[in-house]
Amino acid sequence: MLKTLIKVKAAYRLLLIAAFMILGTTTYAQKYAYVDTQYMLDNISEYKAAQQQLDQLSIQWQKEIEDKYAAIDKLYKAYQAEQILLTEEMKRKRQDEISSKEKDVKDLQKQRFGFEGDLFKKKQELVKPIQDKIFNAIKKLASDGGYAVIFDKSGSTTMLFTSPKYDKSDEVLQSMGYKAGIKKDVGDGKGTGGQQKEGPIKK
Repeated sequence: MLKTLIKVKAAYRLLLIAAFMILGTTTYAQKYAYVDTQYMLDNISEYKAAQQQLDQLSIQWQKEIEDKYAAIDKLYKAYQAEQILLTEEMKRKRQDEISSKEKDVKDLQKQRFGFEGDLFKKKQELVKPIQDKIFNAIKKLASDGGYAVIFDKSGSTTMLFTSPKYDKSDEVLQSMGYKAGIKKDVGDGKGTGGQQKEGPIKK
């Protein structure tokens, strides 16, 4: 009985080893790569133009809101200075006017900068097509190159070490008709610091 049990354990151990070897061979056969989508965006002229337009809109809308708050502040200070001379009805009207204007400007602020507000929609309009273009180029690279997984170094995935030979960012940029730029993390030990290249120039 003991000998049979030993033989069963030995056979089970051999089966486990064989399974790990098969799994290791299968995993080893898979091809992996990574890209840095933020690096790619920074080297696309349309993205830079979109960012500049969004910044300008943000500044313009912020000034519009600040001007309205300044006008409300003037109304409030005038009311404080004059309220001793006003009747209760006149006070109530002035207070209602100030409250109404405060509500309007808060609504405008939400409309411009709130979740799915004007700035968000404009960003979707300007930036999403560029992001989709990058995604489609990465998808084609994965399909043509037979890659099982392509990670995004700029995303939420934690990558403790990356070797530059697996960085396909420049290849994706070139497939879209752009030249690569200088990688910001050159020599930082993460392995993505490739050679220095020309700035972003569209072909």
